[in-house]
Amino acid sequence: MSDDDNSPISARAAKQLFAELRSAPALVLAVSGGPDSVALMWLAARWKRGLARGPQLTVVTVDHGLRPEAAREAREVKRLAAELGLVHRTLRWRGAKPNTGLPAAAREARYRLLAQAARNAGARHVLTAHTRDDQAETLLMRLVRGSGLAGLSAMARLTERDGVVLVRPLLDVPKSQLIATLRRAKIGFADDPTNRDTAFTRPRLRALLQQLAAEGGDSRSLARLAGRLARANAAVDVLVDGAERFLQLQARGDAPQAGGRSFEASAFANLPEEVRLRLLLRAVNALGHEGPAELGKVETLLAALDQAIAAGPRAAANGRPVLKQTLAGALISLAGGRIHIAPAPARRSKGRMRADQGGS
Repeated sequence: MSDDDNSPISARAAKQLFAELRSAPALVLAVSGGPDSVALMWLAARWKRGLARGPQLTVVTVDHGLRPEAAREAREVKRLAAELGLVHRTLRWRGAKPNTGLPAAAREARYRLLAQAARNAGARHVLTAHTRDDQAETLLMRLVRGSGLAGLSAMARLTERDGVVLVRPLLDVPKSQLIATLRRAKIGFADDPTNRDTAFTRPRLRALLQQLAAEGGDSRSLARLAGRLARANAAVDVLVDGAERFLQLQARGDAPQAGGRSFEASAFANLPEEVRLRLLLRAVNALGHEGPAELGKVETLLAALDQAIAAGPRAAANGRPVLKQTLAGALISLAGGRIHIAPAPARRSKGRMRADQGGS
């Protein structure tokens, strides 16, 4: 992309943004009506016109039913899509809305509906208009929440979710460049007031970014940091893969653990802390039925395991496990010098427990 954050995106640059998607049979474009997603739609349509054969483009607008203006904005997206020769669908998030955690719930509903639209359109890819500014905000949001290395890697260009691949072709593009592109093309866009509503976390962090930029912490530098953290995170994942294979080799002569995983405790204890943590996280998320597990709770579990392993076999009494805990629907125990992780028994409902107690 151009180093000038206020210059329109050229046709040549746009071609590079979508090049890897040329052979896809169909693509779904998530377009809300704001400047970022409208620019995504316009750029994708221009790119498609330059191809002899290219993907079928379907524009999808999700109306969450949270603002009265949303229906009008969806109609405006439909009108512009028609002018660009694109198919358009409006999907609505129906049902009761939660009183707390509304942004997260709306985001989950949006992705679920977009995945459904992709399947209906014969597409495996959904394109979203996340920008470099969004990447910087996501990094800050996860930083203040105490995320680990994986979370601080922020958003990836490609992410698999709900059976489709989310593609973020504009992740290295600043919002200002998208607005400049639309202004040159004389294309209007909607202004969502919730983007400035400081009752929500992201708009508050957006305001904070302006202050950080004055100190050199602009979206470009924060997005660069997220990329470097993603690179480090990928390297750690390779180490975890190797550690997992090593522990499997250590357990080759042991009886297989039916429906679970088992690690030799002393070999596990000799691994770096971050590797041990991720091994536990992987196993708990794979075998538990209430996940994903919270990182802080896995850290607490690891500390308890380390302490129990350090105590040695003398801490065991009558062959009982030295440690036995449940986390996110997984049962973790330390017994006989081995760490065992398996699905935890299903919780009995209160009604069922009362019935059982009444019949005793």
